[in-house]
Amino acid sequence: MFQRIGTGFSLAKQSWGVLKSEKQLIMFPLLSGICCLMVMATFAIPLLLAGGGADLVAEAEQQGQAGADADTQNPLYLVVLFLFYFVNYFVVVFFNSALIACAIKRFYGGKPTVGEGIKASMARLPQIAGWALVSASVGLLLRVIESRSERVGAIVSSLIGMAWSALTYFVVPVLVVEKVGPITAVKRSGEILRKSWGESMGAHIGIGFAVLLAMLPCIGLVIGGGFLLGVSVPLGIFVIVIGVIAVLVVSLISSALSAISQAAIYLYGSSGDTPEGFDKECLAVAFAPRRRRGMAS
Repeated sequence: MFQRIGTGFSLAKQSWGVLKSEKQLIMFPLLSGICCLMVMATFAIPLLLAGGGADLVAEAEQQGQAGADADTQNPLYLVVLFLFYFVNYFVVVFFNSALIACAIKRFYGGKPTVGEGIKASMARLPQIAGWALVSASVGLLLRVIESRSERVGAIVSSLIGMAWSALTYFVVPVLVVEKVGPITAVKRSGEILRKSWGESMGAHIGIGFAVLLAMLPCIGLVIGGGFLLGVSVPLGIFVIVIGVIAVLVVSLISSALSAISQAAIYLYGSSGDTPEGFDKECLAVAFAPRRRRGMAS
């Protein structure tokens, strides 16, 4: 397990090398974040109105969990929530697809541009929309399950959500390269995941741990700025703003590194090609278990 996590750290480091050489890739998580905020702002009022507005809030305060469940029993609310999920997932997948398309071009020695990434996603709109539809359906189902019980529903929803996230880990690279439908993409993702479970999750954990370490001083700035407010309000606000900006930058880098590592592992697992900027032996470790089983049979 520790060896797999170590391999994950190596993959994360190599992904960072790709990002440093192609800094424009950070634009895709940035654009995705901005568009997601716009989507949230657009759906905030419709969700509030469909859920009963002030009456729903009052009911939730009086009845606790029963009031919180009232929205999921409202068909109109569920329809609006589904639309919100669909648009939000569409935005996220669209820009992730653009990033992965650019990363794969970089793996083969090309010099990708932001425009080329957007163009690649535009060429895959049917696949992106199909996957957004599936993701929105699963998201809505998990929301309904979670609302049915304060504790059991939340646990069941979390377990199903984690399993679904793992199973679909490589869906976006599959959509970008193979241009298949969502069901086929899930099957292909599962196949690749079974061959590279340790390192796929290890890379995810490795990036997550590195991001956590980078986040600590950023959070420290925000907390320190809060204390400084009692001494000097302008100075405290300045430090807090710097801390928040640092948190956002680290989050953008984290999203980019995750997409790059996914694309690299997918590319090696599907074609055997070693992406430029990655170590072949490091990637080979990810697929060694499947190869050993094949030799044994």
